[in-house]
Amino acid sequence: MGVVRVQVAPGVHKTYHTADIDPKLLQTVSEKEAEDAKNTGNNFYKQKDYFKAIKFYTNAINLLPDKAAYYGNRAAAYMMISNYTNALEDSVKSVEMDPNFFKGGLRMIKCYIALGNLTAASRALQDLKSRDPNNSTSYASENTNINRLRDLEANADKDMNKSDFRRVVYVMDRALEMAPACVNYKTKRAECLALLGRYNEAQEASNEMLRANSLNAGALYVKGLCLFYQDHLDKARQHFLQVLRVDPDHGKARLAVKEVKELESTKQKGNAAFTSGKNEEALKLYRAALLICPNNKLTNAKLHANIAAVYIKLRNYEEAVKACTAAIKLDDGYVKAYARRIVCYQELEQHEDAVRDAEKMHKMEHSRESKQRLRDANIKLKMSKRKDYYKILACSKSANMDEIKKAYKKAALKHHPDRHSHGTEEEKATAEKQFKEVGEAYAVLSDPKKKLRYDNGEDLDDPMGGMHHDVDPTQIFQTFFGGAGGGGPHQQFFNGGFPHGARGADPGFTFSFG
Repeated sequence: MGVVRVQVAPGVHKTYHTADIDPKLLQTVSEKEAEDAKNTGNNFYKQKDYFKAIKFYTNAINLLPDKAAYYGNRAAAYMMISNYTNALEDSVKSVEMDPNFFKGGLRMIKCYIALGNLTAASRALQDLKSRDPNNSTSYASENTNINRLRDLEANADKDMNKSDFRRVVYVMDRALEMAPACVNYKTKRAECLALLGRYNEAQEASNEMLRANSLNAGALYVKGLCLFYQDHLDKARQHFLQVLRVDPDHGKARLAVKEVKELESTKQKGNAAFTSGKNEEALKLYRAALLICPNNKLTNAKLHANIAAVYIKLRNYEEAVKACTAAIKLDDGYVKAYARRIVCYQELEQHEDAVRDAEKMHKMEHSRESKQRLRDANIKLKMSKRKDYYKILACSKSANMDEIKKAYKKAALKHHPDRHSHGTEEEKATAEKQFKEVGEAYAVLSDPKKKLRYDNGEDLDDPMGGMHHDVDPTQIFQTFFGGAGGGGPHQQFFNGGFPHGARGADPGFTFSFG
């Protein structure tokens, strides 16, 4: 048995059991209570306190559930707090109760537009026109919005097909101004943000959609896409599989799962081939992996870096530089690609390029290791600008003292001025210059202290460097070969004999003048 409070006088209420009240009186009481609740809701609506307005409109509906206007009022309040789903439900209810309730029909159209359901909006608009043809000016703007949104949708589809993702984001921003609750527009915008590499914005947009609906397949797909493009392949695959559990017909998620699996598998096979020394097979697999998902910049940057590692192993430094450059183009913060390109530049003796890369690396990392790498690059640059004594003597940088002596003998005899005494003046000048450089080279590389300073890139022209440029190459030659007889410096040697002591200095050493 229920009870009801009846106002018997201004400010005076009395409680009755419903069984003791005339049904007509009870209906009157309910109507009055409902109207009071509605009026209170209207007051809160005017004060822009829409949540309280909704509360009192709900009270009115509970008291009098067959009143179309009450649903229409609550729909208006829901629209003001952007709850277009509930607003649409109330609007539809109000029109079902009263097909001639114009405000309810108009709000229904506005809700459909806000939710991006243009087909339903057009149908509702035509229905409203047929029932109220004399009020066309009141819903002209809704007709304009529907047509405008259709144009924006068509433009977005064209831009998407052209992979102009920046333009799609712009178009969807315009569409969301008219349809702020459209999940499809929000999803398309978020997807394009991910395709543009704006992962934080894309994840923020998808998280907002998931807060409204944790099973939003489109939002879950965008989160997976962000993880995929940030090279978190395992987590990305898990998100795509979750999308398919929510929506088994989600075509993009199904394709993404396939791409992730194929990319992981091909990359791992390439790594295994590289480790096994199968360099050509590794190159083939890494290049195949690059074709799987061209939009996945970070993963593809790593693949290019892997290709560079193969070329470095093959000592093909030109191709390795190209691969590192391709990796950096995709990910300009990829430290490993810079490190590998530095090695390649140094092998190619492009030391200024190596220093530039080392400076960029140090700015990115600012670590002890990057500082040392920059220091070494600068030393090698400095060394590259001075005479290469190892190259002058035609010996390797790892040559021991015996190998340096043998190299000096061969170079000194080859470039000695007496050997070129019958040549042109230009040939004589060139030989004299080369003979002097050979002497300089031997003076440094035969002295352990000077050699150490030279190998460390230190300046040998300072007082500690021994002033090697003042060395007399002829004196070094005489000292090394033990002196020569008359007839001009070392003429005896170049007439077919050997300088005194030359054979004794290195038994079995054969001179070649071919």
